[in-house]
Amino acid sequence: MYSVEEIKELLAAFDSSKATALDIQIDENQFLSIRQKSAKQEIVQMAAAPAVVEVQTPAPTAADKTVSEEKSEKSQGGTPIEAPMVGVFYAAPSPDSEPYVSVGSTVNKGDVVCIIEAMKLMNEVTAEKSGVITEICVENGQVVEYGQPLFLIK
Repeated sequence: MYSVEEIKELLAAFDSSKATALDIQIDENQFLSIRQKSAKQEIVQMAAAPAVVEVQTPAPTAADKTVSEEKSEKSQGGTPIEAPMVGVFYAAPSPDSEPYVSVGSTVNKGDVVCIIEAMKLMNEVTAEKSGVITEICVENGQVVEYGQPLFLIK
C-alpha cells in the first residue's frame, strides 16, 4: 500500500511529465488509474475490481432506420415524437391549463406538444412533422428518458 506522501510524490512526477495516463497495481485486488487532461491531472478510478470500459455509440440517425423499424412504426400507429432529454413530462403549460395536444389533435411541424422539466428549467418539445396525434405514450408528471417515445404522430 502506498502512503499519502508517496502518492503525492507520484502525482507531482506524473504532472511534470508528458505522460497522459498512469496505471498502478497496488495489490492483486486494487489498482489506481490516473488520466491527465491538458495541464491538469484527473484521478479517474480507484477500485477493488478491474477497470470498466465505457463504450459510446452515436445516436442513430433517420438514415440508420431499418425496414423492420419503419414497419414497426407503422404498426404502432405512427412515428414517435421522442423525448429530447431526461426530465419530467408535462402535457400542459400549467396544472389548470388544457393539455397542448390530445389523441386526434392535428399539429403542424414546430407546434409545442408538451414540456419537459429538467433541472428546474421548462423545455418545450415541438412536433418534428405535421400530422395527427394517434397516441400519448406517457402520463402527465412521469419521468422520461432520452429517446423515449412521448407521442405517436401519423
